[in-house]
Amino acid sequence: MADFVKGLFAGQQKVAQPHSGGDDDFADYAGAPDPSPALSSFTSQTGAAAAASPTSTLGQAPYTAWYRVWERTTLDDFKLELYILPVILVIVVVHLWGTRRNRSKATHWIKEHAPVLQNEFAQVGYARPQAGVETLNPDSLLRERKPDEYATYATGRQNVAFVDFKLTLAKRFNPFLRIGEFFLSLFFESMPAPRERLEATAYAFDGQETKVAPALVKGAGEKVSNSSFDGFVFAVVHKDLMKRMRQDRYDLSLTASKDHAKLPVWVTVMSESAEVTDTILTPELIKAITDAGDDFEALIITDQPMEQPKKLDDTVQSKRIKLSLKLQPTGTPYTATIPLFTYFLRLPDFLAAKAHFRPEAMRRIKATREEQIAKIRKLDDEEKAEERKLAQDKAKKDARDAKLGRMSADEQRKYLDKERERDAKKRTKKQTVKGSRRFEYVFLSS
Repeated sequence: MADFVKGLFAGQQKVAQPHSGGDDDFADYAGAPDPSPALSSFTSQTGAAAAASPTSTLGQAPYTAWYRVWERTTLDDFKLELYILPVILVIVVVHLWGTRRNRSKATHWIKEHAPVLQNEFAQVGYARPQAGVETLNPDSLLRERKPDEYATYATGRQNVAFVDFKLTLAKRFNPFLRIGEFFLSLFFESMPAPRERLEATAYAFDGQETKVAPALVKGAGEKVSNSSFDGFVFAVVHKDLMKRMRQDRYDLSLTASKDHAKLPVWVTVMSESAEVTDTILTPELIKAITDAGDDFEALIITDQPMEQPKKLDDTVQSKRIKLSLKLQPTGTPYTATIPLFTYFLRLPDFLAAKAHFRPEAMRRIKATREEQIAKIRKLDDEEKAEERKLAQDKAKKDARDAKLGRMSADEQRKYLDKERERDAKKRTKKQTVKGSRRFEYVFLSS
């Protein structure tokens, strides 16, 4: 047993240290490893450079066909681009063609009507008139607001402040939008099919020219003429547009529709008074509308807003004359509509001279406007009364809260109890009054 224990702990015996037979004063380095030589900065730098620099070209990538793009690509790699580029090209070409076509159509209209406008107005378009220049460039007369909308302007005439002209054209630059609008008009009555039309609106001075030009010559007795006339609503409308115009325009909703024996069957008269109709429908106007044919849409004389007024400021009269005509294709002359267009430009002179009616005829027209003003004033008074009531309730609540804030807990409890008792008495009194009235009604009816 003792031998077995010695065998287990035999590895823990002390290892003999090497000892040289020399002098004891010298250290024994027999078991120490050989020291490695110290590296200098010069040798370390050259070694790093040698390790970093390639010693052969075996690791470099060979020059293959990957670097030659024309050899490693085919048309199959650009299939998506080949599908997209033609579509983009078609869209750009259609857009350019549509905008150019609309511009040529608008230019054709201004060339046909520029002589008439220059004869009637001192300034046509957005460029200042120049002395000695009889004709103007059509590009300076028109302004493109949108690819499908052009506008021009005329001013400098007696009895007219200015006239706005708007040309609405088809959306030729966007076939998808054009087709969508057409199909929507087939299913929704509120979305009519778009038409290419001229909308001209003349704004009458209505006696306000004295604020602009009080006298022609200083010291002279001659004054500018008074262009005021009675306010009314009158229209000659194509029957295809009569229903929609009555729904969309507040001013035309005040009129009564009636056919006229001297007018074509495809138009109707919308007027507030028979005397107004007899005065406005002159033989020249009837002939001009008849000659225009289906190109005529509407001629409106109004002093009321298009939208129903909601405030008293909206009821202020603004006398306007509006003409709506269809546009002709490029190259087609406007021979049929030029007489009506000229009559429209001169209509303010006729109104300033003839549109003064008897008081009996204007009584019903004024009553309609006063009724609308009374409704608006009543609504305005109700809104103001409600605002005052809300302000009073808020003031009472603030005073009650301030009063409760100054009370103690017991005082607040007593105050709230009394308040509840008063409310209960008021409710009981109201119920008693209602019950007695119901009993009286049943008793009297029996």
